[in-house]
Amino acid sequence: MPSARRRIATRLAGACLAGIALASASDLVAAASGLADRPPLPAMGPSLRKAVAFQTAEQPGTIIIRKQEKALYLVTGQGQALRYQISVGRDGFGWTGTVKVSAKTEWPEWRPPKEMRARQPELPAMVPAGPYNPLGARALYLSREGRDTLYRIHGTNDPKGVGFDGTSGCFRLTNTDVIDLFKRVAVGAKVVVE
Repeated sequence: MPSARRRIATRLAGACLAGIALASASDLVAAASGLADRPPLPAMGPSLRKAVAFQTAEQPGTIIIRKQEKALYLVTGQGQALRYQISVGRDGFGWTGTVKVSAKTEWPEWRPPKEMRARQPELPAMVPAGPYNPLGARALYLSREGRDTLYRIHGTNDPKGVGFDGTSGCFRLTNTDVIDLFKRVAVGAKVVVE
């Protein structure tokens, strides 16, 4: 009798394994068809970064944004900086001053400010975190005297969206460049917008 039970148990185990294999195969097909419905992942964009000579009294780690040049400089040493090409605020959305990086987020969610939603009512209240988010691959949050300015240094899923006046006051880099900047900048870093 024990051998008959063993045979039955072996058959049941085999049937279970076959069922698991079939279920896994059908789950993979379903998952693949769900992925096919999604748009292609956005391009990271080229790097528009270069090391340059740069004279400033600011300390290494400081970000200096020169809006007229559409350039963000990360001071790396005495007389040296990394220069990133950026987009800046369009007419009526530019600003200057000194702020700090208060937080950093990978693949951030986006919550358009109420003022932006009043101008563009078709905007959603929130776009979830991930590769389809308009803030791109990374965001550095800017604050003044401990208060969020609602402005960000962030990436973009449209590599052609860099190098002009077109934002609502934020500073936009290619995803490739914002990932590089994100790794180099500390929370608390000084940001000077000229």
